Amino acid sequence: MALVTPIVGTYQKTQAVHVICRRKDRSRDHNIHPYKVIEITPPPKSLGVRCFPSNLQCGESVTIEGRTYTISAVTHRYRLRKGKYEPSEKRLDVLSTGRYILNLYLENLLEQS
Repeated sequence: MALVTPIVGTYQKTQAVHVICRRKDRSRDHNIHPYKVIEITPPPKSLGVRCFPSNLQCGESVTIEGRTYTISAVTHRYRLRKGKYEPSEKRLDVLSTGRYILNLYLENLLEQS
């Protein structure tokens, strides 16, 4: 469960989103971090901000709102601020599991021809 609270800077006109992972979502074995989740099947669809362990990799399965997705890409973005790079966004690109398997089959078929 992620708690999303908008933060508006006093000198900025843009609005930032601050996500807090609640304690009940955390386990002692993993660090839980908020990820922006995008389903990349055309057209791309945002699935919101979700809390997941920090060690996610491509090909792993995740369940969001009762549907199973396979991770297609994990992206960590950084920005330069005051001479140091700091994390700015963590993003998961996911496909439904059926679509992911179909894409693997079609890629294999293309390589064989």
